[in-house]
Amino acid sequence: MDRAVDWRLCIITCPELSCNRSHQQVAAAAIAGGATMIQLRDKEASISKLIAVGEDLRQLTRDSSVMFIVNDHVDVALAVQADGIHLGTSDMSLAQARREVGSEMIIGFSPSTLAEAVAAQEADYLGIGPVYSTNTKPDAGTAIGLVGLRKFIEQTRLPVIAIGGITDDNVGDVIATGAAGVAVISAVVSADDITAATARFRRLVEAAQRR
Repeated sequence: MDRAVDWRLCIITCPELSCNRSHQQVAAAAIAGGATMIQLRDKEASISKLIAVGEDLRQLTRDSSVMFIVNDHVDVALAVQADGIHLGTSDMSLAQARREVGSEMIIGFSPSTLAEAVAAQEADYLGIGPVYSTNTKPDAGTAIGLVGLRKFIEQTRLPVIAIGGITDDNVGDVIATGAAGVAVISAVVSADDITAATARFRRLVEAAQRR
């Protein structure tokens, strides 16, 4: 992957937490607040629904020069011409995904162990967490804390996006570990004002990176 990517603030759409607002509404509001990446996440939607939503988000993000990532589904990412795909350990293998998407599409990976992170040669970035306890993803595992996050960062050559329980109060500490950015779900998509919540995170991330 040759292009520069702004990893700083990934907002992940999640219909269960967005207070009846659509993926499109959440994404548009987050982009207005300064999100640098939008990730489509919907564990219940059909492939056809994901493609329909993905096409809308692809247009939104392209118009705003924001990166667009699809969670889990390589076929959806390809169908909507997303910038990238994010995979977990139970999804398609990284090697197979790279064969299918080619060299231009970004591949993100959420490893379960440090060994998996080190071995993730086909990935372009890692999603590491949960840093703090979170109810958003019940199967996310035990929180690794800042010490655990720093171990991943030190052991991999890849940019690390931290995820899990990240809030206004702790995002500065997370960035201070050397994380390239953060991925946020509930603290933004459940907020009364998604744009304001995103803008606040963007300011905090930038302030921590300047220290």
